[in-house]
Amino acid sequence: MILLRKILFPFAILYGFITSIRNWCYDIGILKSYSFDIPIIAVGNLSVGGTGKTPQIEYLIRLLSSNYQIAVLSRGYKRKSKGFLLADATSTPESLGDEPFQMHQKFPAIQVAVDANRKNGIEKLLSLKKKPELILLDDAFQHRKVKAGFYILLTAYSDLYSEDFILPTGNLRESRSGAKRANIIVVTKCPPNLSEFEQKKCLNKLKVSENQSVYFSTIAYDESLSSEIDSRSVDSFRTVDKLLVAGIAKPKPFFAYLQNPNDEELDYPDHHDFSETDIQTIINKAKNKPIITTEKDYVRLKGKLPKNQLYFLPIQSSFLSNSDDFNKKITDYVEQSSGNR
Repeated sequence: MILLRKILFPFAILYGFITSIRNWCYDIGILKSYSFDIPIIAVGNLSVGGTGKTPQIEYLIRLLSSNYQIAVLSRGYKRKSKGFLLADATSTPESLGDEPFQMHQKFPAIQVAVDANRKNGIEKLLSLKKKPELILLDDAFQHRKVKAGFYILLTAYSDLYSEDFILPTGNLRESRSGAKRANIIVVTKCPPNLSEFEQKKCLNKLKVSENQSVYFSTIAYDESLSSEIDSRSVDSFRTVDKLLVAGIAKPKPFFAYLQNPNDEELDYPDHHDFSETDIQTIINKAKNKPIITTEKDYVRLKGKLPKNQLYFLPIQSSFLSNSDDFNKKITDYVEQSSGNR
Protein backbone atom coordinates (compact mmCIF):
# COMPACT_ATOMS: atom_id res chain seq x y z
CA MET A 1 0.00 0.00 0.00
CA ILE A 2 2.86 2.41 0.84
CA LEU A 3 4.51 1.67 -2.51
CA LEU A 4 1.20 2.19 -4.34
CA ARG A 5 0.70 5.55 -2.63
CA LYS A 6 4.17 6.64 -3.75
CA ILE A 7 3.43 5.54 -7.32
CA LEU A 8 0.26 7.65 -7.23
CA PHE A 9 2.24 10.79 -6.26
CA PRO A 10 1.52 12.57 -9.62
CA PHE A 11 -2.21 12.18 -8.97
CA ALA A 12 -1.73 13.72 -5.51
CA ILE A 13 -0.07 16.74 -7.11
CA LEU A 14 -2.98 17.05 -9.56
CA TYR A 15 -5.57 16.66 -6.80
CA GLY A 16 -3.77 19.26 -4.66
CA PHE A 17 -3.72 21.67 -7.60
CA ILE A 18 -7.45 21.23 -8.21
CA THR A 19 -8.39 21.78 -4.54
CA SER A 20 -6.09 24.80 -4.33
CA ILE A 21 -7.75 26.37 -7.39
CA ARG A 22 -11.16 25.68 -5.86
CA ASN A 23 -10.19 27.34 -2.56
CA TRP A 24 -8.66 30.29 -4.43
CA CYS A 25 -11.92 30.77 -6.35
CA TYR A 26 -13.83 30.92 -3.05
CA ASP A 27 -11.23 33.22 -1.47
CA ILE A 28 -11.51 35.85 -4.22
CA GLY A 29 -15.25 35.46 -4.80
CA ILE A 30 -15.36 33.69 -8.17
CA LEU A 31 -17.24 30.94 -6.35
CA LYS A 32 -19.83 32.33 -3.95
CA SER A 33 -19.90 31.57 -0.23
CA TYR A 34 -23.18 32.17 1.61
CA SER A 35 -23.42 33.72 5.06
CA PHE A 36 -26.33 33.58 7.47
CA ASP A 37 -27.53 35.91 10.21
CA ILE A 38 -26.97 33.31 12.93
CA PRO A 39 -23.85 32.03 14.72
CA ILE A 40 -22.46 29.02 12.84
CA ILE A 41 -19.52 26.93 14.09
CA ALA A 42 -17.92 24.49 11.64
CA VAL A 43 -15.96 21.52 12.97
CA GLY A 44 -13.82 19.49 10.61
CA ASN A 45 -10.39 18.29 9.59
CA LEU A 46 -7.96 18.30 6.68
CA SER A 47 -7.47 14.54 6.68
CA VAL A 48 -9.90 11.69 6.03
CA GLY A 49 -11.52 10.29 9.18
CA GLY A 50 -10.40 9.45 12.67
CA THR A 51 -9.86 12.86 14.30
CA GLY A 52 -12.72 12.76 16.82
CA LYS A 53 -15.27 15.12 15.28
CA THR A 54 -18.27 13.63 17.05
CA PRO A 55 -16.79 13.92 20.59
CA GLN A 56 -15.85 17.53 19.78
CA ILE A 57 -19.36 18.35 18.53
CA GLU A 58 -20.81 16.75 21.67
CA TYR A 59 -18.44 18.86 23.80
CA LEU A 60 -19.85 22.00 22.14
CA ILE A 61 -23.42 20.78 22.70
CA ARG A 62 -22.74 20.35 26.42
CA LEU A 63 -21.08 23.76 26.55
CA LEU A 64 -23.83 25.71 24.78
CA SER A 65 -27.14 23.87 24.95
CA SER A 66 -28.22 25.28 28.32
CA ASN A 67 -28.24 28.81 26.87
CA TYR A 68 -29.09 28.34 23.19
CA GLN A 69 -31.42 26.34 20.98
CA ILE A 70 -28.84 24.31 19.05
CA ALA A 71 -29.06 22.52 15.74
CA VAL A 72 -26.41 20.12 14.46
CA LEU A 73 -26.24 19.79 10.69
CA SER A 74 -24.31 16.86 9.26
CA ARG A 75 -23.84 15.29 5.88
CA GLY A 76 -25.11 11.98 7.26
CA TYR A 77 -22.32 9.80 5.92
CA LYS A 78 -23.49 6.45 4.50
CA ARG A 79 -27.16 7.12 5.27
CA LYS A 80 -29.79 5.50 3.08
CA SER A 81 -31.86 8.65 2.61
CA LYS A 82 -31.37 11.73 0.43
CA GLY A 83 -31.84 15.46 0.77
CA PHE A 84 -32.73 17.29 3.96
CA LEU A 85 -33.95 15.24 6.90
CA LEU A 86 -34.72 16.44 10.41
CA ALA A 87 -34.38 13.79 13.11
CA ASP A 88 -37.57 12.74 14.87
CA ALA A 89 -39.06 9.74 16.66
CA THR A 90 -39.13 7.73 13.42
CA SER A 91 -35.44 8.26 12.61
CA THR A 92 -33.00 5.37 12.40
CA PRO A 93 -29.22 5.01 11.97
CA GLU A 94 -29.95 4.06 8.37
CA SER A 95 -31.93 7.23 7.63
CA LEU A 96 -29.66 9.68 9.48
CA GLY A 97 -26.26 8.00 9.54
CA ASP A 98 -24.75 6.53 12.69
CA GLU A 99 -23.18 9.64 14.22
CA PRO A 100 -26.15 12.04 13.72
CA PHE A 101 -28.45 9.34 15.09
CA GLN A 102 -26.17 8.92 18.10
CA MET A 103 -26.38 12.66 18.81
CA HIS A 104 -30.16 12.64 18.31
CA GLN A 105 -30.50 9.83 20.88
CA LYS A 106 -28.03 11.36 23.30
CA PHE A 107 -29.29 14.97 23.18
CA PRO A 108 -33.05 14.85 22.51
CA ALA A 109 -33.49 18.56 23.31
CA ILE A 110 -31.45 19.72 20.32
CA GLN A 111 -32.29 19.59 16.62
CA VAL A 112 -30.26 17.18 14.48
CA ALA A 113 -30.51 17.35 10.70
CA VAL A 114 -28.68 15.90 7.72
CA ASP A 115 -28.14 17.32 4.27
CA ALA A 116 -25.14 16.98 1.94
CA ASN A 117 -25.95 20.51 0.72
CA ARG A 118 -25.17 22.50 3.87
CA LYS A 119 -26.59 25.74 2.42
CA ASN A 120 -29.92 24.05 1.75
CA GLY A 121 -29.79 22.37 5.18
CA ILE A 122 -29.28 25.69 6.97
CA GLU A 123 -32.09 27.34 5.01
CA LYS A 124 -34.42 24.46 5.92
CA LEU A 125 -33.49 24.72 9.60
CA LEU A 126 -34.08 28.48 9.61
CA SER A 127 -37.50 27.99 8.04
CA LEU A 128 -38.66 25.81 10.94
CA LYS A 129 -41.26 27.19 13.33
CA LYS A 130 -38.82 26.53 16.15
CA LYS A 131 -35.69 27.71 14.40
CA PRO A 132 -32.24 27.30 16.01
CA GLU A 133 -30.26 30.12 17.59
CA LEU A 134 -26.94 28.44 16.79
CA ILE A 135 -25.88 25.84 14.21
CA LEU A 136 -22.99 23.40 14.55
CA LEU A 137 -21.75 22.12 11.18
CA ASP A 138 -20.30 18.63 11.46
CA ASP A 139 -17.44 17.72 9.10
CA ALA A 140 -17.77 20.91 7.07
CA PHE A 141 -14.26 22.38 6.94
CA GLN A 142 -14.08 21.86 3.15
CA HIS A 143 -17.70 22.92 2.56
CA ARG A 144 -16.81 26.40 1.29
CA LYS A 145 -20.27 27.12 -0.13
CA VAL A 146 -21.28 28.09 3.42
CA LYS A 147 -19.15 30.65 5.24
CA ALA A 148 -19.25 29.76 8.92
CA GLY A 149 -18.55 32.39 11.51
CA PHE A 150 -16.09 30.23 13.44
CA TYR A 151 -13.94 27.27 12.36
CA ILE A 152 -12.52 24.52 14.58
CA LEU A 153 -9.93 22.33 12.86
CA LEU A 154 -9.11 18.93 14.37
CA THR A 155 -5.90 16.99 13.84
CA ALA A 156 -5.00 13.74 15.58
CA TYR A 157 -1.80 13.78 17.65
CA SER A 158 -0.49 10.63 15.96
CA ASP A 159 -1.31 11.92 12.48
CA LEU A 160 -0.72 15.68 12.31
CA TYR A 161 -1.79 17.39 9.10
CA SER A 162 1.59 19.16 9.03
CA GLU A 163 3.32 15.81 8.49
CA ASP A 164 0.82 14.46 5.97
CA PHE A 165 0.33 14.83 2.21
CA ILE A 166 -2.53 15.16 -0.27
CA LEU A 167 -4.58 12.13 -1.29
CA PRO A 168 -3.88 9.55 -2.62
CA THR A 169 -0.23 9.66 -1.51
CA GLY A 170 -1.27 10.88 1.94
CA ASN A 171 -4.59 11.38 3.75
CA LEU A 172 -5.22 15.11 3.27
CA ARG A 173 -8.38 16.29 1.54
CA GLU A 174 -6.70 19.58 0.69
CA SER A 175 -3.36 21.32 1.09
CA ARG A 176 -1.95 21.94 4.56
CA SER A 177 -2.37 25.67 3.87
CA GLY A 178 -6.11 25.14 4.35
CA ALA A 179 -5.44 25.17 8.09
CA LYS A 180 -5.15 28.97 7.87
CA ARG A 181 -8.96 29.17 7.72
CA ALA A 182 -9.25 27.82 11.28
CA ASN A 183 -9.87 30.07 14.28
CA ILE A 184 -8.97 27.23 16.63
CA ILE A 185 -6.91 24.08 16.08
CA VAL A 186 -7.46 21.15 18.44
CA VAL A 187 -4.86 18.40 18.56
CA THR A 188 -7.04 15.41 19.44
CA LYS A 189 -6.46 11.91 20.80
CA CYS A 190 -3.37 12.98 22.74
CA PRO A 191 -1.86 10.73 25.43
CA PRO A 192 -3.48 11.86 28.71
CA ASN A 193 -0.05 12.56 30.21
CA LEU A 194 1.35 14.52 27.25
CA SER A 195 4.00 16.87 28.66
CA GLU A 196 4.24 20.60 27.99
CA PHE A 197 7.55 19.93 26.23
CA GLU A 198 5.86 17.52 23.81
CA GLN A 199 3.01 20.00 23.30
CA LYS A 200 5.54 22.69 22.32
CA LYS A 201 7.19 20.29 19.87
CA CYS A 202 3.80 19.68 18.33
CA LEU A 203 3.14 23.43 18.08
CA ASN A 204 6.44 23.92 16.26
CA LYS A 205 5.40 21.28 13.72
CA LEU A 206 1.99 22.87 13.11
CA LYS A 207 3.42 26.37 12.50
CA VAL A 208 0.15 28.13 13.24
CA SER A 209 -0.58 31.79 12.59
CA GLU A 210 -0.50 34.36 15.38
CA ASN A 211 -4.28 34.77 15.29
CA GLN A 212 -4.89 31.04 15.81
CA SER A 213 -5.19 29.24 19.15
CA VAL A 214 -4.12 25.62 19.66
CA TYR A 215 -5.49 23.24 22.31
CA PHE A 216 -4.72 19.64 23.17
CA SER A 217 -7.42 17.11 23.97
CA THR A 218 -7.71 13.43 24.74
CA ILE A 219 -10.45 10.84 24.56
CA ALA A 220 -11.80 10.25 28.06
CA TYR A 221 -13.40 6.83 28.43
CA ASP A 222 -16.31 6.43 30.82
CA GLU A 223 -15.87 4.32 33.93
CA SER A 224 -19.10 2.47 33.15
CA LEU A 225 -20.42 0.36 30.30
CA SER A 226 -24.06 0.84 29.31
CA SER A 227 -26.71 -1.37 27.77
CA GLU A 228 -30.49 -1.36 27.28
CA ILE A 229 -30.82 -3.19 30.57
CA ASP A 230 -28.22 -1.80 32.97
CA SER A 231 -24.94 -0.02 33.52
CA ARG A 232 -21.87 -1.74 34.95
CA SER A 233 -18.40 -0.54 35.84
CA VAL A 234 -15.58 -1.09 33.37
CA ASP A 235 -13.54 -2.71 36.16
CA SER A 236 -16.15 -5.43 36.58
CA PHE A 237 -15.52 -6.45 32.96
CA ARG A 238 -11.74 -6.26 32.87
CA THR A 239 -11.10 -9.84 33.95
CA VAL A 240 -14.18 -11.24 32.20
CA ASP A 241 -13.70 -12.93 28.83
CA LYS A 242 -15.55 -10.89 26.21
CA LEU A 243 -15.85 -10.00 22.54
CA LEU A 244 -14.80 -6.49 21.53
CA VAL A 245 -16.39 -5.14 18.34
CA ALA A 246 -15.44 -1.89 16.62
CA GLY A 247 -16.26 -0.26 13.29
CA ILE A 248 -14.34 2.98 13.75
CA ALA A 249 -11.32 4.52 11.99
CA LYS A 250 -8.74 3.86 14.72
CA PRO A 251 -9.95 1.19 17.17
CA LYS A 252 -6.67 0.30 18.91
CA PRO A 253 -7.15 2.63 21.92
CA PHE A 254 -10.69 1.27 22.43
CA PHE A 255 -9.44 -2.32 22.38
CA ALA A 256 -6.47 -1.51 24.63
CA TYR A 257 -8.65 0.19 27.25
CA LEU A 258 -10.85 -2.87 27.75
CA GLN A 259 -9.06 -6.01 26.71
CA ASN A 260 -7.54 -8.85 28.66
CA PRO A 261 -5.41 -11.60 27.03
CA ASN A 262 -8.39 -13.93 26.52
CA ASP A 263 -10.61 -11.40 24.77
CA GLU A 264 -11.42 -11.67 21.08
CA GLU A 265 -11.63 -8.67 18.76
CA LEU A 266 -13.62 -8.00 15.61
CA ASP A 267 -12.41 -4.95 13.69
CA TYR A 268 -14.64 -3.58 10.90
CA PRO A 269 -14.19 -0.52 8.62
CA ASP A 270 -15.33 2.90 9.82
CA HIS A 271 -19.12 3.43 9.55
CA HIS A 272 -19.54 -0.27 8.75
CA ASP A 273 -23.04 -1.36 7.79
CA PHE A 274 -23.40 -4.63 9.71
CA SER A 275 -24.92 -7.32 7.49
CA GLU A 276 -26.83 -10.38 8.64
CA THR A 277 -23.65 -12.38 8.06
CA ASP A 278 -21.70 -9.97 10.30
CA ILE A 279 -24.32 -10.25 13.02
CA GLN A 280 -24.21 -14.04 12.89
CA THR A 281 -20.39 -13.95 13.04
CA ILE A 282 -20.54 -11.76 16.16
CA ILE A 283 -23.10 -14.05 17.82
CA ASN A 284 -21.08 -17.17 16.99
CA LYS A 285 -17.83 -15.70 18.30
CA ALA A 286 -19.40 -14.26 21.43
CA LYS A 287 -21.41 -17.35 22.37
CA ASN A 288 -22.57 -16.37 25.88
CA LYS A 289 -19.84 -13.82 26.51
CA PRO A 290 -20.46 -10.06 26.83
CA ILE A 291 -20.18 -8.08 23.59
CA ILE A 292 -18.59 -4.66 24.08
CA THR A 293 -18.71 -2.10 21.29
CA THR A 294 -18.17 1.61 20.70
CA GLU A 295 -20.88 4.18 21.21
CA LYS A 296 -21.06 4.80 17.46
CA ASP A 297 -21.37 1.11 16.61
CA TYR A 298 -23.94 0.51 19.34
CA VAL A 299 -26.61 2.53 17.51
CA ARG A 300 -26.25 0.17 14.52
CA LEU A 301 -26.02 -3.04 16.55
CA LYS A 302 -28.80 -2.31 19.04
CA GLY A 303 -31.78 -4.56 18.39
CA LYS A 304 -29.71 -6.97 16.29
CA LEU A 305 -27.78 -8.60 19.14
CA PRO A 306 -28.98 -9.98 22.49
CA LYS A 307 -29.60 -6.98 24.74
CA ASN A 308 -28.38 -8.89 27.80
CA GLN A 309 -24.96 -9.26 26.11
CA LEU A 310 -24.49 -5.99 24.21
CA TYR A 311 -22.77 -3.05 26.00
CA PHE A 312 -21.12 0.13 24.77
CA LEU A 313 -18.39 2.36 26.16
CA PRO A 314 -19.28 6.09 26.24
CA ILE A 315 -16.50 8.58 25.47
CA GLN A 316 -15.98 12.33 25.77
CA SER A 317 -13.46 14.84 24.51
CA SER A 318 -11.43 16.23 27.42
CA PHE A 319 -8.88 19.05 27.21
CA LEU A 320 -5.46 18.48 28.79
CA SER A 321 -5.37 22.13 29.87
CA ASN A 322 -6.82 25.58 29.12
CA SER A 323 -10.38 24.32 28.71
CA ASP A 324 -11.71 27.53 30.27
CA ASP A 325 -9.91 29.55 27.62
CA PHE A 326 -11.33 27.36 24.85
CA ASN A 327 -14.84 27.66 26.32
CA LYS A 328 -14.54 31.43 26.54
CA LYS A 329 -13.49 31.80 22.90
CA ILE A 330 -16.51 29.78 21.82
CA THR A 331 -19.03 31.53 24.08
CA ASP A 332 -17.61 34.96 23.23
CA TYR A 333 -18.10 34.28 19.52
CA VAL A 334 -21.67 33.10 20.01
CA GLU A 335 -22.59 35.98 22.32
CA GLN A 336 -21.06 38.65 20.09
CA SER A 337 -22.11 37.26 16.73
CA SER A 338 -25.23 38.63 15.13
CA GLY A 339 -24.34 36.83 11.92
CA ASN A 340 -21.37 35.61 9.95
CA ARG A 341 -19.12 38.14 8.31
